[in-house]
Amino acid sequence: MAKGYWVVCYRAVGNPAVLPDYAERAGAAVRAGGGRFLARGGRMEAHEAGFAERTVVVEFPSFEQAVATHDGEDYRAAAALLEGAVERDFRIVEGVD
Repeated sequence: MAKGYWVVCYRAVGNPAVLPDYAERAGAAVRAGGGRFLARGGRMEAHEAGFAERTVVVEFPSFEQAVATHDGEDYRAAAALLEGAVERDFRIVEGVD
């Protein structure tokens, strides 16, 4: 079974004060959903049409678990904290076995 990945690229952070609370709640939801962080706001370079803002990559055991965690109540409550505070490109992609 192919793994699933969240690939989240922040385009703009208008209110960084919300990020610590979001990170705590989202992190708990990710772990509960079987996910693990591969990249979380560390060093990065943007190329082509990329934005040089925060980037997060999360690995899940399956694409279905990645979608279910995103759509779950715990993550949705965490994501609500970001409304109006950030602009991001959030994708869920299936890995290659």
